[in-house]
Parts: sequence; structure tokens; C-alpha cells
Amino acid sequence: MVSDTEIKRINELVKKSKEVGLTDEEKLEQKALRQKYIDAVKMSLRANLDSIRYVEDLEENGRKQ
Repeated sequence: MVSDTEIKRINELVKKSKEVGLTDEEKLEQKALRQKYIDAVKMSLRANLDSIRYVEDLEENGRKQ
């Protein structure tokens, strides 16, 4: 999971990159933070997709919701 501090830092780096540019070190930091954010979104999406149950499947197993 990405912390609020990390999201704030991502936004700071975006703003700085538009205004004055980033150092090589900051570019690497930005890339790592962005990848962490993307990975967290993918994991969350996967968890949501895995929890989906089809109505037909529930009825076939004798359970109704």
C-alpha cells in the first residue's frame, strides 16, 4: 500500500518536474514511487476482481443471495 506521504511526494516531484526539472536522483525516486503506486492499484484491482461472484454460480451451488 502506498502511504499518504508517498503520494504527496509523487505530487511534489510532478510539480517540480514541470517547473524546474528533476535531478537524476529525483527521477529514479519518482520512477520507484510511481511503480509502487501502480503495483498497489493492480493488487487492489485483483482483490476486487477475485471477490466477484456470478449469480449463476451461486444458484448452481444451491446458494442464493
